[in-house]
Amino acid sequence: MILDPEIKEFIRNHKNEDVRKLALKKSQLSSDMHTFVLQQIAGWQIASKKVPSWASVDDLIYPPHLSLEQCSSEQTAKYKTSLLQPADSYADLTGGMGVDFCFMSAKFPQRWFVEQNKSLCEIAQHNFAVLGIDVSVCNEEASSFLQTCQAFDCIYLDPARRDSKGRKMISIADCTPNLLEVKDLLLKKSASVWIKYSPMLDISVALNELKSVDQIHVVSVNNECKELLFHLKKQHETSPTITCVNLKKNNEQEVFSYLWEDENTSAFHPASQIETYLYEPNASILKAGAFKIICERFNVKKIALNSHLYTSDRYIDDFPGRRFKVEASISMNKQQIKEHLQDCRQANITTRNFPLSVEQLRSKLKISDGGDVYLFATTFQDQKILLKTVAIR
Repeated sequence: MILDPEIKEFIRNHKNEDVRKLALKKSQLSSDMHTFVLQQIAGWQIASKKVPSWASVDDLIYPPHLSLEQCSSEQTAKYKTSLLQPADSYADLTGGMGVDFCFMSAKFPQRWFVEQNKSLCEIAQHNFAVLGIDVSVCNEEASSFLQTCQAFDCIYLDPARRDSKGRKMISIADCTPNLLEVKDLLLKKSASVWIKYSPMLDISVALNELKSVDQIHVVSVNNECKELLFHLKKQHETSPTITCVNLKKNNEQEVFSYLWEDENTSAFHPASQIETYLYEPNASILKAGAFKIICERFNVKKIALNSHLYTSDRYIDDFPGRRFKVEASISMNKQQIKEHLQDCRQANITTRNFPLSVEQLRSKLKISDGGDVYLFATTFQDQKILLKTVAIR
């Protein structure tokens, strides 16, 4: 699988163009080759944002869009790599495009890449050669491979989240492979099994179904939840550690860890008033449901049981999320809104436990998006209120 020099030059010359417009232009290439070239250009454009170190390598081949859609970003792949202990052997049983494999396998001299799609195997084998990665590539279904394979120090899976009709699947049983069917065999083949799932998966349901979970990592990038990582370990029955991580620019991270059972045993600390500072936990904490433990760790009070906003009189500079100074607490009557917002033409609006959407509230207040003001619409002591704040950088 080698790209012709003329094809490579065509891709380089057009890689920044709109693929849809490029598809309509006349081409001297055959129909199949034209489709392939457009796939490469579209793939490079995604990789330039998602896997920038790959985008700088001319000879890589990109698979169809669906594989690029599910593959990890370079940032999350590097985070997963940081969790692994160096050892002898590693197997990725759902190789896909190979981004996770490329980074995670670097800690192991013996590497197996397993993928049931023949075309993806061929593309991966080509790309690994270009990247200088020594690997055993197996075109086989994960559960079949497990029946006869050796034991590994570490196994990784990213179960496919599409059914035969291309519809998105979320539950463990609907993904391929179904971990509920192969979990016992996995734990016979390795003492350390890592599984990536969609951020839409219910964590408490997953814990009840998978068992043997000793770690869960809820991974966000720039405050957008991207993936859930479950670590399975033989005969592990104690409460798992939950690590909420928000990967930010310049290699910065917000990390908050706790035991799953600690959230259930922590007390709810309700606020009796809106205090000087307002805090909004990052997306990973919200996904994990660490709503009470965050009160105890940072000595903040929760505005309401279902609002997921916190307040304090003392500024918490290491709170894992966004931090604001409160300028006014405004009831929803016209007089109060006029008094505090009559000169406010722009604001960044967030709703938490509030009956109106952001768009509806923006229309009601006649306020456009942007500016330095941050408005939080929420419920406090059964009253609908607006909190006018400024961000603390």
